Amino acid sequence: MLRAVLADVIHYATSKKDAEDRMTELGDLTRTYGGLVVVKSIQRRAKPDYVTFLGKGKVQELIDTHSEHKANVLVVNEILKPGQLFNLEEALRPVGMKVWDRIDLILHIFDKHATSAEAKLQIELARIRHMGPRIYNMGAQLGRQRGGTGTRGGGGEGNTEVMKRHLREQERRIVEKLEAYEGQHAEQRKNRSRNDFKTVALVGYTNAGKTSLLNALTKRKEYAADKLFATLDTRIGELYLPEVKTSALISDTIGFIQGLPPRLVQAFRSTLSEAIHADLVLHVIDANDPHLDLKMKVVEDILQDIGLAERPRIRVYNKLDHLETEFSEELTDAYVSAHTKVGLGQLRRLIAKKLLPRPVVVPTST
Repeated sequence: MLRAVLADVIHYATSKKDAEDRMTELGDLTRTYGGLVVVKSIQRRAKPDYVTFLGKGKVQELIDTHSEHKANVLVVNEILKPGQLFNLEEALRPVGMKVWDRIDLILHIFDKHATSAEAKLQIELARIRHMGPRIYNMGAQLGRQRGGTGTRGGGGEGNTEVMKRHLREQERRIVEKLEAYEGQHAEQRKNRSRNDFKTVALVGYTNAGKTSLLNALTKRKEYAADKLFATLDTRIGELYLPEVKTSALISDTIGFIQGLPPRLVQAFRSTLSEAIHADLVLHVIDANDPHLDLKMKVVEDILQDIGLAERPRIRVYNKLDHLETEFSEELTDAYVSAHTKVGLGQLRRLIAKKLLPRPVVVPTST
């Protein structure tokens, strides 16, 4: 079983609450993967240590922690530079502790939850793009460790060049396969367009309740769980809009999370294609989340990165299980509970108004 030490480095100006919240999300990610958190370490510094990210003293604490708690992996709550990762791994190798950064952990979760061949290919592409800079830096690191070029004994830069070529070729093959999937998706979109099907995409921070909302709106029974990244593959259902007596197609896809580099987001472009080409985007928000504003901004920034900043959009505040708000047709946001079905009628009417250019008669009841 994974027994994890979680480590974070924060600036002196960061509030105690924000520091604890960062660590809470990392703990949730670790438990989503199936790991046990044995120690949490928050270190305040003006900036991370250049050599090991954590500093020599903290690394020694981790070695002592291993003896007490039998930890077998260190998870750092940031993206480690190649040199920092290399030096941490070398320092912790004698006690048998692996080193993951935040992205490594997320990719391990993706890998565990992926079911389709397409999703698995996208995860492999993301992993290659995350590993690439580490491999490129390995030869120089080994060379410095040995006090030479790193080629002695056939190691270092010589082997690194072979690994670099292998990664480039592997990436090329995966991209070709994903392009073939995207071609299939494009043909499906053409068929929908010929049949005048409008499309709606659910997007949002992970665990905002997108899959539960898809199920509530379409009567599908997709797997939905109260944990991060329960959904990786795209799911599509038919959404009936009774006010205009027509249907639209609504899709659910991977949740977003802060700290994902653009290159990794682009690796999931095939999965995100339904959202990228949708006529309307529903930004699903956990209305009970204390960090609602921060997570909304994360989603908005990713939508900007994938070209959806100007797409028609409705904000859907979900998980309001005891909603008492009176709806009116002037509302531009939706307030719903996918669990109790409250507010779904108003959401359908808002969708119809956004999708169809002609006026929609809005009934007074919800």
